[in-house]
Amino acid sequence: MFSTSEGNQAVVKVLLRQTRRPEVGDKFSSRHGQKGVVGLIVRQEDMPFSMHGLVPDVIMNPHGFPSRMTVGKLLELLGSKAGAIEGRIRDGSAFSGDSAESLSRVLIEHGHHYLGKEVLYSGVTGAPLEAYIYFGPVYYQRLKHMVMDKVHARSRGPVTALTRQPTEGRSREGGLRIGEMERDCFIAYGTSQLLVERLLTSSDVYDACVCEKCGLLATSRVWCQYCRSSRQVVTVRMPYACKLLFQELMCMRILPRLSLGHTYRDRC
Repeated sequence: MFSTSEGNQAVVKVLLRQTRRPEVGDKFSSRHGQKGVVGLIVRQEDMPFSMHGLVPDVIMNPHGFPSRMTVGKLLELLGSKAGAIEGRIRDGSAFSGDSAESLSRVLIEHGHHYLGKEVLYSGVTGAPLEAYIYFGPVYYQRLKHMVMDKVHARSRGPVTALTRQPTEGRSREGGLRIGEMERDCFIAYGTSQLLVERLLTSSDVYDACVCEKCGLLATSRVWCQYCRSSRQVVTVRMPYACKLLFQELMCMRILPRLSLGHTYRDRC
């Protein structure tokens, strides 16, 4: 596109297009916001097939429906299947379109299951799967979030001043976030050392000074302001965010105390 700026200077905008093959990690979505990433790419001969020889392009985990409640996608599949069988366009309006009952009658008239389910056969063994599969055409769109553009790793880098944790985002050389679900997976697998390494050692490890007598955080001068002494101050390794939380609670007149075991005997 050619244009001129306010200073009468020529401006040229070039738009590039690149053909990419879908790979594991690329993001797709239906028209009802049911988004997801590619978890596995399987050869066509290993995919399940119907009695008519149809092979699905996408196999979706049904656990996404109760959480997102995208009933429109279920009706889209039912209506698309009925429309493909009849060879005509079905009305998919939100509140005034074809009802599920009318679409089911069309499927029954043509010898299909009234819910759109079919028996699929394993592409590996050829045996029928032990469940009815909700099978039909659904329009899918490819999103711009591709793993080729998002690949990122870091061994060291900047941290935030407040929490001393790694920054967030690829553009800021941020770290890879370990969220609540990732933490639950580590706990379920019993990888305690990996859990400590990810959430403490490689994140915001901090040696805090704690008074054994009162259980409060000591100052940087190895002095317990509450007990007015430095004799029973020991070092406790904790996340810096944990120490920050204790200090914020103390600002709200909430006094958290730490009960130390016999492990913490290192003097500050």
